[in-house]
This record gives sequence, structure tokens and C-alpha cells, in this order.
Amino acid sequence: MCRSLRVLCGAAGPERLDELRRASVGAHWELVGGAVSMEALEGQMAEWQPDVVVVDADLGEGAVAALRRVRPSIRIVAVGSLCGADAEARSTEDVRAAILGLSRPGGPVRT
Repeated sequence: MCRSLRVLCGAAGPERLDELRRASVGAHWELVGGAVSMEALEGQMAEWQPDVVVVDADLGEGAVAALRRVRPSIRIVAVGSLCGADAEARSTEDVRAAILGLSRPGGPVRT
């Protein structure tokens, strides 16, 4: 059975989260949840079982390691620079392209 990718966003505040969510909307995946703290993001990862997490660098350098502890196979798009992320979007304008550039189980995302 095929299903769309699930994308979860995390940022350090509600306004930035709204920006990331708007930037992450795509016709080829489902946008789920959204968190404004690492604790909430980790909890939503367990609830939503996302394939990709778009995380703002303002959540801190420990964000990638914390997400990988919860789900080692998660693909992470950092908006800004975070060591260990699978892809980096320099700005919110680059988020969709970064998500599309990630490989998914069985091959790359096709548009």
C-alpha cells in the first residue's frame, strides 16, 4: 500500500512555526502536527510517525541528536545550519526543494 510522506515541523516559537508550516506545504506529502519546543516535537514524532521533520535551527544544536534518539531513521531538513541534518534549507523558500531532494524508502520523491 502506498501512502504519502508525513512531514512534521518544529520551531522555537509559534510565529516561526507558522512560517515553516506554510513553507512545508506540498501536494506530494501530508503536513502533520507542529511543535514549538523539543519536548513537544519528540512527543509528536511518536504520535504522528512522520517520515520527515523540518526543524528550525533556533531549536538548537542538540535538536538533530534528540530527534534521532526518538526515531533513528527519520529524515531531517534543517532550516539554517544544524550538524547531522539530512538536508539544509537556507531559507523557508528552499524547504520544499529540500524535502523533494530527500530519498525515501524505495527511491526519491517524484513530482
